[in-house]
Amino acid sequence: MKYLGIVEALEADIRSGRVARGDRLPAQRAIAEALGVDLTTVTRAFNEARRRGLVAAQAGRGTFISETVEGDGGAQPHALIDLSMNIPSQPSAVDFRKIFPSGVAGVLGSPKGLLHLHYQESTGSEPDRFAAASWLGTRIEGVTPDRLVVTGGAQCALFGVCELLLARGDVVAAGAMTYPGLKAVAIQKGLVIEPLDMDDRGIIPEAFEKACRERRPKALYVIPTIDNPTTATLPEDRRRALSAIARKHDVTIIEDDPYAPLRPDRAAAFAELAPDITWHIATLSKCATPALRVAYLIAPSSTKALRLAGVLRATILMAPPLMSALASRWIAEGSLDEVTKSIAAENAERQKLASSILGGLTFAADPFGHHLWLPLPDHWRAPDFAEHADRAGVSIVPSAAFATVSHPIEAVRISLGVAPDRGDLEDGLTLLANLISQPSLGAKAVV
Repeated sequence: MKYLGIVEALEADIRSGRVARGDRLPAQRAIAEALGVDLTTVTRAFNEARRRGLVAAQAGRGTFISETVEGDGGAQPHALIDLSMNIPSQPSAVDFRKIFPSGVAGVLGSPKGLLHLHYQESTGSEPDRFAAASWLGTRIEGVTPDRLVVTGGAQCALFGVCELLLARGDVVAAGAMTYPGLKAVAIQKGLVIEPLDMDDRGIIPEAFEKACRERRPKALYVIPTIDNPTTATLPEDRRRALSAIARKHDVTIIEDDPYAPLRPDRAAAFAELAPDITWHIATLSKCATPALRVAYLIAPSSTKALRLAGVLRATILMAPPLMSALASRWIAEGSLDEVTKSIAAENAERQKLASSILGGLTFAADPFGHHLWLPLPDHWRAPDFAEHADRAGVSIVPSAAFATVSHPIEAVRISLGVAPDRGDLEDGLTLLANLISQPSLGAKAVV
């Protein structure tokens, strides 16, 4: 993982003497820009470095290399409850230690199974695209295999679409709070993100209309279901309005929809409302596991799907064939839907737990989502609250990681899925509830 690479490089620099004890580290945003990674990755690296005792945070001053490091007489690192990464929970009903090896054995043991160890087309193999069309067709009408591309995860798909469609200096409209992966792509490609006002139902169509008139964006990026980080789900009337505005102003829609399989209800996707201008990304990382590095992309046409495959051929070449075949097998057997339903059910229980602990606070959440969005009281700034939380042993992500505006709302995203069990989650949420109720700490941080 990228964040571990950052931590290991820092540790090596400390032990070699390239970085001195007591040195102040650059700001997290500056490190993210220098390394070409998103801010969430750097935040997690800082949290892990603090857990290992490599660095120490000082409120209002920044983060410094620890005077002592584990292994040379320093204190042992504190245990960290990670509520920062937005990954699916692992419900007791699903045992990945069994279904992964049995599934892989089934793939390799099938007729022509060893072909899944070979190179494949950059679009994905024909059986995998048919499986994807079958899975997506239950919630998006009109999906055909010739418009599908199998990619190595949603981030790969997002970068590929931006590489194909956008040039340096092009404007992409997105919510005032949006997925850090888009921000990482924008930095790499020199794109300009135009922030759009949002409310509790997502992007406001009038804000998009105004941006189209004044900024002429080439693309609209939207997470329509259980938005990351705000948890908002766009109602169908707003989806139709945004689609109409995009068509009117000749704007391409990039629909990143990883959480839709978790919700029991169905809302019309942009790929259904405006299929000729929408690139729809559906990953298995959020409804199954990040270890299954497979995402499906619906292109506006078969020709455009082949053009995207050309970009992938020059970058990742192909999605991992064995994992793609395993995903297809799970789709055919119904296992993928069973895993998704179990994760959604576990999410619902974790959301109830969060509501019981944070019940006195105002926050946004979806009953089937992995995370919640917590606006902070006036006495807390988001970076300071996240820093105090980390020092108390809980890792969360402040609003700056998601912001496309200069002065974001003071809020934090709390991810409920990464905790290994509900006990750890309860401990972490209780620590946060206790911390947020201490105005004296927040007041000191604001000074």
